[in-house]
Amino acid sequence: MRILSEQKQVASSSRSPSLSRFSRKFQAGCPRTLPENLRPQVLAPPVRPSVCVAAAFGCGTLLHEARVFALPNAGVVALQCLARVPFYFHSHLKLVCRSWRDALSSSELFKARCEVGATEEFLCALAFEPENMWQLYDPLRDLWLTMPILPTEIRHLARFGVASVCGKLFVLGGGSDRVDPLTGDHDRIFATNEVWSYDPFLCQWKKRAPMLVPRAMFACCALDGKIVVAGGFTNCRKSISKAEIYDVEKDVWLPLPDLCYTRNSACSGLVINSKMHVLHKGVSTVQILEDGGSGWAVEDYGWLQGSMAVVRGELYVLSHCNIAKHQNIRMGEKVIVAQAPDFQSRIGYGMIGLGDELYVIGGLIGPGRMNQFIKPLADVDVLAVGSERPTWRQVSPMTHCRGSILGCTLLRV
Repeated sequence: MRILSEQKQVASSSRSPSLSRFSRKFQAGCPRTLPENLRPQVLAPPVRPSVCVAAAFGCGTLLHEARVFALPNAGVVALQCLARVPFYFHSHLKLVCRSWRDALSSSELFKARCEVGATEEFLCALAFEPENMWQLYDPLRDLWLTMPILPTEIRHLARFGVASVCGKLFVLGGGSDRVDPLTGDHDRIFATNEVWSYDPFLCQWKKRAPMLVPRAMFACCALDGKIVVAGGFTNCRKSISKAEIYDVEKDVWLPLPDLCYTRNSACSGLVINSKMHVLHKGVSTVQILEDGGSGWAVEDYGWLQGSMAVVRGELYVLSHCNIAKHQNIRMGEKVIVAQAPDFQSRIGYGMIGLGDELYVIGGLIGPGRMNQFIKPLADVDVLAVGSERPTWRQVSPMTHCRGSILGCTLLRV
């Protein structure tokens, strides 16, 4: 009955003489009667659109308080109500009416979700199979969502960088990993400067400004709302020390000081203590981007070699079938938090931290005594490193992707 009383209060209130464009559009497009699966038990049409949204998602109290504090227009209220709806339901709500579809596809929605504290964190992964298809993992609902295929002309994109900034996923550089089935030859595209972004609210990929230098197998990190790339290899397979930074809002790349050194090996990047660390495979030293991007400092922390991930600002390494935690990254202090014997024959997996947990995704089971074939995996194993006694568990496997993980990151929407 609270919904009915709120409806009467709203109906008796005076209509604002000047509504914003979004408010007028919302009021014109909202249906008078909701679909059966979204209709609350007590709803007496006709009602104002803002009441429709509030009633459908239990935001009646929010709407009433907004009216009391003289919120400028109903469009803002509606957007804040929709901002609280879990991302999983967006595709269903876009079918309700045109104004809801426009609101859920608006660039203002991510800002509203940030303001009301309703953002969600997803795990993004791209595996070797199928070609150029990303999937999102929702940890709260234990399910996978599939994105549209990346519309690049590069077949079997690999060796790229990936990061997420401002509610969007960015895929940068890399080259083709395609092999001609008849000749066995690899495609000639080893490195590119292509940049793609994916907007989860629009469900669309968009080509962005290219990097200044084509590169592959390079360090790539999101840092202070921007994207930093460094090192890697050119299309001629020559190692480079060039670094650059991408301004997401302006869609512009700017050069940074070169790395202090390069190696003839792949490099990767991690953000620890709000600083970007660049590591070369097989090298113990680390290059750290100085504050303000003025240069690079070189440190030897004695980190273990292996797959790395950051959980709540702390570094974890999977090495020799053990999960080790570096308690003091400068002193090299480490402690074994769990064993991982099942990963002895597992290669090509992705490892990433999400919340208080460590996720190991996909990969291959290589040939051995008991297995003569290579088996692509869709499995996802999770270690709760934040608990007193960390234990492994399995969550839902990837529904479409399987095999070697070519890239993974977190996406906050």
